[in-house]
Amino acid sequence: MNTIVLAVLIMTALSLLRVPVVIALVISALVGGLHAGMPVNDIIAAFNGGLGSGAVVALASATLGAFAVALSRTGIADLVAARTLRLIGAGEDATRMKYVKWGIYGALVVIGFSADTIVPIHIAFIPMLIPPMLGLMNMMKLDRRIIACVLTFSIVIPYMITPVGFGAIFLNDILTQNVNEAGAGLGLEVSYAMAPKAMLIPALGMVAGLLVAVFFSYRKPRDYRQVEYHQPVMGGADQDKATSLSHLQLAVLAAAVVGALTVQVLTGSMVLGGLLGFSLLSINGLFKWKEQDDVFTQGMRLMAFIGFVMIAASGFAGVMKATGAIPELVAGTSTLIGDSPAMAALMMLLVGLFITMGIGSSFSTVPIIAAIFVPMALSFGFSPMATIALVGTAGALGDAGSPASDSTLGPTAGLNVDGQHDHIRDSVIPTFVHYNIPLILFGWIAAQVL
Repeated sequence: MNTIVLAVLIMTALSLLRVPVVIALVISALVGGLHAGMPVNDIIAAFNGGLGSGAVVALASATLGAFAVALSRTGIADLVAARTLRLIGAGEDATRMKYVKWGIYGALVVIGFSADTIVPIHIAFIPMLIPPMLGLMNMMKLDRRIIACVLTFSIVIPYMITPVGFGAIFLNDILTQNVNEAGAGLGLEVSYAMAPKAMLIPALGMVAGLLVAVFFSYRKPRDYRQVEYHQPVMGGADQDKATSLSHLQLAVLAAAVVGALTVQVLTGSMVLGGLLGFSLLSINGLFKWKEQDDVFTQGMRLMAFIGFVMIAASGFAGVMKATGAIPELVAGTSTLIGDSPAMAALMMLLVGLFITMGIGSSFSTVPIIAAIFVPMALSFGFSPMATIALVGTAGALGDAGSPASDSTLGPTAGLNVDGQHDHIRDSVIPTFVHYNIPLILFGWIAAQVL
C-alpha cells in the first residue's frame, strides 16, 4: 500500500475511534515514515522540520481565542439572544423563527465570503462571531452540523471562484502559476481569467452539498444545554443589567471588533489583530482588570486544540513529503487508468483527495500535484480548462473534511466553546460527506465537458 494512503487511513481511523487528532497525526506520520523505509531519526527530523509553519497559526489562534472569550464576558451573548427573542416574540412564532434561521445562514455565508475576499481574514471571524450566537442557536434548536457546513462552505467557495483576497492567491499565484510551470515544456499556457471559469463547475458541487445539508440532512431540531459563557448573573434587575450595554460599551465593542479586523488586514497578522481587540476590551472596564489574566488563559485553552492540530499537521506533511510517496501514489494509479480519460480524471481526483486529507491545505497541495497531474492530463488529451479544473479540484478536495484542515478546525473552534460539538463527528464527517463527494462528481464532469 502507498505510504500516503496508509498514513491518511490510519489518521482517519484513529480520529473516528476518538483518539485525539494530534496523537493520530503523530502516530500516522510515524507509521507512514516507517512504511516508506525511513529511519526513525529521519522521521523525527522531517516531522520537526515541518512544525514551524504551523506555529504562526497556533499563536494567532490563541490570541483570537482570548479575544473571543473577552467578548463573551462583556454580556454581548445575552444581549444578542434577548434582542432576537424580542424580534421573534414571546410565543416563538414559527414564521419569525424561520426568518431568523435563514437570516443566520445567509449572514454566515456573506460574512465568510467577505472574510476570504473583501476583508481577507479567513477563519479569524469565527471565534469572534459564533460563541455569542450559541445561546440563540440553542434556543432555536439549530443543529450545529448545519452551521459547520455553512461555515466551511463560506470559507472554501470564495477562493475556488473569486480572484480576490485568498482567491487571488489560490487561483492566480498558486493554481495558474503552477499549471503554467508544469506545462511550460509541453506547450501549455493558461491565463488568470481561465481559472475562475474552470473552477465554476466544481464549485457547483459545493453548492449542491450545502443545499443537501440544509434541506435534508440536518433539518430536524437538536437539543443542546444552555451554557453561560460569562460570569453568571441570576434573576431580576441583575439579569436585565446583564442583557443591556450602554452606548459607550457598545462603541468599545464595535471599536474592538473593527480594530482587530483592520489591524489584521493592514499588517497581515491575526496575532496583532487579536491582541488589539483584547486590549481594547480589557482597558475599558467591560470586564474586571483583575480577571484579564484568567480571560486570556481561557481563550488560549479554547483555541489550543486548533493550534496544536495545525502544528502537528505541518509535521505530518513534512514527513509525507520526505517519504517521496506522492509521485509513487500517482504512478501506482496508472495500471487502473488504462487508456480511459474518464478513469484518469477520476483517479486524479481521488489521489488529490488523499494528498490534501493528509496535508490539510489545498494551498499547499496544488504545487505538489500540479507538476505530476499536468503532464498526465495533457497525455490523455484534456483541454487547458479541463486541466485547470482537475488540478484545482484535486487540490481543494480534502480541504473540507480533513481533521487537520482550518476549514473544519475553524468551525469547531467556534461551535465547541461549551463542549457540545465534536470535531470529528460534527465538523469533519458532515463536511466530508456533503462537499468531497459532490466535488469529485462535479470535478469529473468539468473534466469531461470543458
